Amino acid sequence: MTMRATPTSRLFVVSMVLLAAGAILPTFASGYVLGLLTVAFYTAVFAMSWDLLFGFAGEVNFGPTFLIGLGAYTAGILDARLAPDIPIWVCVVAGAAAAVVGGVLLALPALRLRGPFFGLTTLVAVLMLQNFVVVFASWTGGEIGLSVPDVMSISAGVNYWIAFGFMAVSGAILVGLSRSPMGLILQASGQDPVQAGALGFNVAKHKLAAFVVSAFFSGLAGALMVFYIGTASVGTFVDLGVGVQVIIAAVLGGRRTVIGAAIGAVFLIGMGELLRPLGEFATLLVSVIALVVILFFPDGFLGILRGGARRG
Repeated sequence: MTMRATPTSRLFVVSMVLLAAGAILPTFASGYVLGLLTVAFYTAVFAMSWDLLFGFAGEVNFGPTFLIGLGAYTAGILDARLAPDIPIWVCVVAGAAAAVVGGVLLALPALRLRGPFFGLTTLVAVLMLQNFVVVFASWTGGEIGLSVPDVMSISAGVNYWIAFGFMAVSGAILVGLSRSPMGLILQASGQDPVQAGALGFNVAKHKLAAFVVSAFFSGLAGALMVFYIGTASVGTFVDLGVGVQVIIAAVLGGRRTVIGAAIGAVFLIGMGELLRPLGEFATLLVSVIALVVILFFPDGFLGILRGGARRG
C-alpha cells in the first residue's frame, strides 16, 4: 500500500515545488519572461484539458483548437463587434459556454463512432472552423485577425498572476476529477469500454461528461488568452500546428497525470523561446527532444518519476 502511494506523494511534492517557484518568480523575473510564462500557462490549461479526454477516456481529440478557437473567437467577437460595453468577464463566460455547446454538438455524434473516426471528426471540425473564420471575415477578421479593444491588464505582473492562478485552479479541479469515481470510470472505459459497459457503467455518458469538462476549460482558457494577447487569429488559436503543440505537451509531460501536461506545455514554450536565436533549427531541435522523450520514455517526464518510485 505504501509503495502504491509513493508515486502520488512524489507528484504532489513536485506540484507544490513548481507552484512555489511560480509564486516566487515574479519578484525577480523580467516582464519579458513573465509574458512568455503567461502564454505557457494558458497553453498548459489547453494541454491539461486534452489529457483528461485522451489520458483517461482514451479518446484521441486531434482537434483541441476547435474548442479553444470557439472560446477565443466568441469572446473576441462579443467584445469587438456585438457588445463592446459589457465587462470582459461576461465575454469570457460566453466564450466558455460557446466551447461547451460546440463540444456537445460535436461529441454527441462523434462518440458513437468507433476506431479512429472520433479523432478524424475532431480534425474536420478544426478545418471547418478555419474556413468559417475566413468566410465570415467581416466578423472574425479573417486571416488578418480580430483586434480586441479590451485587455485584462497592461501590467505584465497582473497578467502573469491571472494566468498562473487560473492554471493552478484548473489543474486542481482536473486532478480532482481524474481521481474521483468519474475518473476511475473513464479509465476503465478507455481501457476496455465493453467490459466497463458490462459492469453497468454508462460509458457514453461519462465520455461525454469528460468532453464537456475539456471543452469548458479549453474555451475558458482561449477566451482569457484572447484578452491577454489583444487579438484573435487563426495562427494563434485554431491552426493545426497549435493543436499539435498541445497534444505533444500533454504526451511529453506524462499521459494520465494532468500535471505532466502543464509541465510539458511550459517546457515546449520555454525551450522554443530559449532556442529562438538558432532560427529554424530551434523548431527542429525541440521536435527531436520531444520525439526522443516520447519514444524512449512513453510515460513522459512524470512517468520517469513514477517509474523511479516503483523501483524504489
